[in-house]
Amino acid sequence: MANSGLQILGFSLACLGWIGFIVCTAIPQWKMSSFSGDAIITAQATYEGLWMSCVMQSTGQMQCKTFDSLLKLDSATQATRALMICGILAGFFALCIGAVGLKCLTCLQDDEVKKAKVGIVGGILFIIAGLCVLIATSWYGNKIAREFYNAFTPSNSKYEFGPALFIGWAGAAMAILGGALLCCNCPKNETSYPPPRGYNKNAASAPKDYV
Repeated sequence: MANSGLQILGFSLACLGWIGFIVCTAIPQWKMSSFSGDAIITAQATYEGLWMSCVMQSTGQMQCKTFDSLLKLDSATQATRALMICGILAGFFALCIGAVGLKCLTCLQDDEVKKAKVGIVGGILFIIAGLCVLIATSWYGNKIAREFYNAFTPSNSKYEFGPALFIGWAGAAMAILGGALLCCNCPKNETSYPPPRGYNKNAASAPKDYV
């Protein structure tokens, strides 16, 4: 079985990745306005996320507005929202299940095989959560890149990758790596219960002395 240090390292990495999922989903900097055109207005910068769009003035003041209607959003943004929420929920369940499977905790301490299997389930859920976030952020980033290199997109309407995408990619990598380390906790074939005592046939068949 994997040692406790490797297991704790994997669990810690996966937890940090899950926190990154939440931060990535909440902040509005999924894409930011690009200043690659000839006529550039640098007095303000525009940011757009999954839930709101923001405008930052040169003075540092930021004004944000949430999206009015879910149905007005494009299908890519809606799918990205769904994948990010699925990743956060899967990471939450992985956090709860993986904690039970840690060797440093006393839960299920009487059966090491069952405890190891619970840890593997938590690792698999962390990997699934990381894949959900990785697909969501990569899909959204591909959309930004296609619009940026589209010749019909005006220069003042082009966007670049925002900090949220990099946080999502880093969090997904940490969750997948941490889940893989938890899955290295392979259970043994036998349980940790003490073996039953053998039956002594000679003692049973020996004659008894009666007084």
